[in-house]
Amino acid sequence: MPMHLRFGPEDLLRCRFAISPLCETHEAVRTLRRTGRHGYHQPWLRRMRAAVAGLDLSELWLFMPRSGYIPDFLGPPPDAPFESPASFDAELARLRATDPVVAHREMVRSLACTPGAAQSPLGRTMLDDPGRAVQRLADLTERVWTALIADDWTRLRAVMEADVAYRTRKLAESGLESLFAGLHANLSWNEGTLTLRTVSSALIGRDLHGRGLLLMPSVFVWPDVVSGFAPPWQPTVIYPARGMAGLWRDSPPSATRDPLARLLGPNRAAILRGLHVPATTTVLASQYGLAPSSVSAHLTVLREAGLLTSRRQGHQVLYARTPLGEALVDRIRA
Repeated sequence: MPMHLRFGPEDLLRCRFAISPLCETHEAVRTLRRTGRHGYHQPWLRRMRAAVAGLDLSELWLFMPRSGYIPDFLGPPPDAPFESPASFDAELARLRATDPVVAHREMVRSLACTPGAAQSPLGRTMLDDPGRAVQRLADLTERVWTALIADDWTRLRAVMEADVAYRTRKLAESGLESLFAGLHANLSWNEGTLTLRTVSSALIGRDLHGRGLLLMPSVFVWPDVVSGFAPPWQPTVIYPARGMAGLWRDSPPSATRDPLARLLGPNRAAILRGLHVPATTTVLASQYGLAPSSVSAHLTVLREAGLLTSRRQGHQVLYARTPLGEALVDRIRA
């Protein structure tokens, strides 16, 4: 059933972007349950198979119904500005500080989406002591972050930051209607209303009442787009980040059989090919196991050759392929 988010004049002025390591951790947990819908994440799932086997995720899955409400306190919308996002530790501390009364109310609502869940032994245990339940869910979330997300967070964040940079340019060039139209096929904008077509929406219509809308790119929400958070939280839409399709690609071909590597050298070829989304020197150094100084030198050569461009975003410098760089990568294939 479609969800309609109705904007007033003030809401149009209060749309913003955010990135949340806590929400992304929980989206990764949801990804593990998308049977037959893993698509782009298959390489990540294969790599994480042993780590997943070592986790008991039953307490989190209890509150992640296949269709229905997930407690808002598990991942409240970030209130930090995009330029200075909160760390995972800060967001986890916010989760741990959840009022047990709020937690109990939201857990009851979530368990009602799964027949028999509230009466199950685990469901009763969590509801009987909501304060302890919050800490158990936070502990498990921290274990998931450490086992599945932390080592890849720099790469994940780079993809999401690049998405926000692209969306903000789109907004400046074409306006809000074009921005919303490009987020996901299930989102549409018409006469001040953003419509999300979904079979699992618990709310059919909602006035934003001047709170605006928070837009959050995510790698792991793919292939879905979700909206949620009841008052007092800011209404939020979580959508698949642009460029996430190439995140888990296998390593590029070896230099001996890669024409691009023979032309540019293996490291420069890998960097150029890997910039399917803009990235920083630090991200590229981590991704390819190179010293930042070496990556910086390669980026300088590629930029001077007209294959890359650079621009500053906050405290970071993002590198992206130019049209010439795109054409070179597309035409020279192993």
